[in-house]
Amino acid sequence: MYLICVLGNLIILIIVCLAPKLQTPMYFFLCNLSVLDIIYVSVISPKLLVIMVTEDTSISYSHCLLQLFFYVFCVASEFFLLTTMAYDRYVAICVPLHYIVLMNKWIGSLLAVVSWNLGAINALVYTLLISKLSFSDSQEINHLFCHMMSILKLSCNNSGHIGILIMVNGFILGFICMILIFSSYMYIMASILKIKTTSGRQRAFSRCSSHITIVLFFCLSSLSLNMKAETDHSQEQDKLLSMIYIAVIPMLNPLVYSLRNKDVITALRTIT
Repeated sequence: MYLICVLGNLIILIIVCLAPKLQTPMYFFLCNLSVLDIIYVSVISPKLLVIMVTEDTSISYSHCLLQLFFYVFCVASEFFLLTTMAYDRYVAICVPLHYIVLMNKWIGSLLAVVSWNLGAINALVYTLLISKLSFSDSQEINHLFCHMMSILKLSCNNSGHIGILIMVNGFILGFICMILIFSSYMYIMASILKIKTTSGRQRAFSRCSSHITIVLFFCLSSLSLNMKAETDHSQEQDKLLSMIYIAVIPMLNPLVYSLRNKDVITALRTIT
């Protein structure tokens, strides 16, 4: 799964870079998403593979903080990027005559930089807060990687306020992004339904169906993992959700965008 994810996203990057027809904001954002997915799985999955092969489950304190930082960074940045991609689809379908003005290269680059920076700031705040906590010399993290909530449970300090901050911040950011995404698609669906021809409606819907699929996969799994209530079996549920979240979804992203996108398939045939 790790190899499929890395190779799949690298192929997407190569296709977009080599195909002149794909030099648009939509595929620029897709490249950003592919880079995030590669970083995301490369921080967590190789360590899991080492554990499976060597059965050595130890992880250093610095490596644990590094995992935590890049995990939060990639998740937050992906939320912002998916929101930006929804705005791009909204402009392309609802106000196509103004697309070149509202979504040119400069604006696309600015939105991508803002998404990455907001994700980095979010991750840095969490990492600094947790790095100030004290832990005993040896602790067992009951998770597949250094997940924030699992680390907080091992702290010798009172970390309840950090847990509340994580929940509130995650809810606000996730809720705002999802509201913006689904608002965009409400306008998009209204515009598509106004198209008189069936072929026109199908063509318009195909331009955003891949993004809708990824949004549903990513947002639902993210909210399920980070926002669900604690129960007696919640830790085991977290591990199961984590496998979907840190391995399955990054692997599906390039497959969904390539197999369901005629432009990418056509570009691949042209290159090969």
